[in-house]
Amino acid sequence: MDLRFGDGKPTDEEREAVDALLGPPESSWEGADRDARDETDLRWARGGREARDRRDLLLPGLHALNDRVGWISEGALDYLCRRLTVPPAEAYGVATFYAMFSVRPRPATVLHVCTDLACATAGASELCTAVEARLGPESGVKVERSPCLGLCERAPAALAIRAGISARPAFEDEAVQADSGGPGAAAPGVGNGKGRRGREPRYATAVTAPATPEAAITAATTPEDAPPEPAPALAVPQTGDPTLTLLRRIGTTDPTSLDAYRAAGGYTALRRAFALGPAGVIREVTDAGLVGRGGAAFPTGRKWQATAAQPDRPHYLVCNADESEPGTFKDRVLMEGDPYALVEAMTIAGYATGAHRGYLYLRGEYPRALARLTHAVAQARARGLLGDDVLGQGYAFDIEIRRGAGAYICGEETALFNSIEGRRGEPRSKPPFPVEKGLFGKPTAANNVETLVNVLPILTMGAQAYAAIGTPSSTGPKLFCVSGSVRRPGVYELPFGATLGELLTLASVRDGLRAVLLGGAAGGFVRPDELGIPLTFEGTREAGTTLGSGVVMAFDDTVPLPRLLLRIAEFFRDESCGQCVPCRVGTVRQEEALHRIAERTGAAAAGDVALLREVGRAMRDSSICGLGQTAWNAVESAIDRLGAYE
Repeated sequence: MDLRFGDGKPTDEEREAVDALLGPPESSWEGADRDARDETDLRWARGGREARDRRDLLLPGLHALNDRVGWISEGALDYLCRRLTVPPAEAYGVATFYAMFSVRPRPATVLHVCTDLACATAGASELCTAVEARLGPESGVKVERSPCLGLCERAPAALAIRAGISARPAFEDEAVQADSGGPGAAAPGVGNGKGRRGREPRYATAVTAPATPEAAITAATTPEDAPPEPAPALAVPQTGDPTLTLLRRIGTTDPTSLDAYRAAGGYTALRRAFALGPAGVIREVTDAGLVGRGGAAFPTGRKWQATAAQPDRPHYLVCNADESEPGTFKDRVLMEGDPYALVEAMTIAGYATGAHRGYLYLRGEYPRALARLTHAVAQARARGLLGDDVLGQGYAFDIEIRRGAGAYICGEETALFNSIEGRRGEPRSKPPFPVEKGLFGKPTAANNVETLVNVLPILTMGAQAYAAIGTPSSTGPKLFCVSGSVRRPGVYELPFGATLGELLTLASVRDGLRAVLLGGAAGGFVRPDELGIPLTFEGTREAGTTLGSGVVMAFDDTVPLPRLLLRIAEFFRDESCGQCVPCRVGTVRQEEALHRIAERTGAAAAGDVALLREVGRAMRDSSICGLGQTAWNAVESAIDRLGAYE
């Protein structure tokens, strides 16, 4: 382990960025200027234990530097390491792990242009070429081809991020800005739950989707002039449908108003939770048959019960809002359109599992969701719905928002824990399981956004009524992210058991349908003659595919399938954390084989197809986490079900 510091010094701007988050240093041992008059500084080190205890502020500290300057210099990294007593080698490993950070000089403005599946079929490559041709080095903008930005219903998409203090970020709603302390304010409660507060420097962002070269260039060069994002309701084609459960407030209730949320039934579920008690809440969730909506489909009640039963304290609740699966955007729509629902649901989950602190890990590519949730948490805290005495019931619970920085692997729960703790986002081996040793080595319940929001109707309508929705094995409503070759892309809410064909009819699929990808890049393809597949966990499993997180991506016969498969392979190669050999090497070999196959077909490609199968089996059988275990799924299904290379 490298404990040495370099000779680089932080600039005044970099020092200010770190100090704004951590507060001024108390001694020269943690970065203050050495004062010869302070003899105690020369005799012993002070504050080391406290500094080590806030290692989890490393990721917010890296964000603070990146937000202020646009990249992380050696001097800035050294200063942050001194403040937190983190070995520089470890901090460098963390800083280089995330795609949104840079340890090399770059322009203050970065334009991320999505080139993933939905955007690729909507002309993302041509968009990138046009933007790059018009934004030369002298423009002060770096154009980066990015994985999925979670804007698939408005493909192609681009996200501009400008470092430095800005007068008005394009993503902020005026009401949110006024109530949350200004643009770019840090999530309240940034810290490790021991009383430390901080604010991150301001920075500007602008989202444009569907993007044209002109709109993308405007977003990058003058983000304050970029048009505001459309309302989240536009991503919900069913807006206003009285039969909706999870999406009923989106488009009908002001997402920035706590009063409007309460008038629409908000916090009824939390009051019933207090009436039932923790054990009663867990019993309701169990009887309702709720399972995780992130893809693993683990029973939520069982997870909560296992966490609540652990004698080790404290317990933690983690909301996994790092949806990075290509084609997935349902959690973004929920957070932008109904943020108080997530705050209420997290409070209920914390109460049931005996947790007094919740962490909301939000992907860094969601600036408007960050603004909305920051505002919602602040308002809930101000109104006694978070804090030391929630609703006067003697229960203390608070929420901290932690921004991710561009790492698909952090959607895996143990990788997410490592990320929050200030370490590389690499998955942990199991056992021990998170309910025993999760975040900070303590019992932890981790659920994604959609799973948590489902708890509200369970408590308001009752477990029996909720379980009557859907099928006996897959209960309740489910959100589906529909994109690609459809006329009405967006988030759809249907009861479990509806067929794939019924969903695509609602979305108005275009003529010439060639294939449908279920579950995103980690899922599998089905043929146009298989649209009768019931959209349930058991139904898709019997059909030899997966429901995953609810991605439904349609492709017509104009989409070149080999190029699509190659993009999936490139995605997994880029996103592999590299911790285990099967995934680190296998994803590279898979991409290489697909490159070779793209240049020839038939008998000449048979050897590489056989190699793909061998590599795919090795990744599936021996990778540590789901990334490597599922990296071969889509390619395998395209070969076997679609005859992609025949």
